Amino acid sequence: MPVETLSGQSEKAYALLKEDAEKILKLIEVQMANLTMPQCPLYEEVLDTQMFGLSREIDFAIRLQLIQEEEGKKLLDQLERQLTALHEASTKK
Repeated sequence: MPVETLSGQSEKAYALLKEDAEKILKLIEVQMANLTMPQCPLYEEVLDTQMFGLSREIDFAIRLQLIQEEEGKKLLDQLERQLTALHEASTKK
């Protein structure tokens, strides 16, 4: 495969993974604002399920060599930091 094609696919794969991470953040924001508190088992189950799904997507992209392992870890770490900040802000209310 030409280098340009690989580069384009890598960028697209990373963009799609980033979109999925943003969807998880939005889902949790809505859930925290309207439905349940962070201590609720439903909240924890949704968060765990979504994070597990994203981590599997990232692993798949890494195995296909569409993204580097470091990029995947960075994306998960960034989402976890954002979710932690959101959780802390909601518990201070």
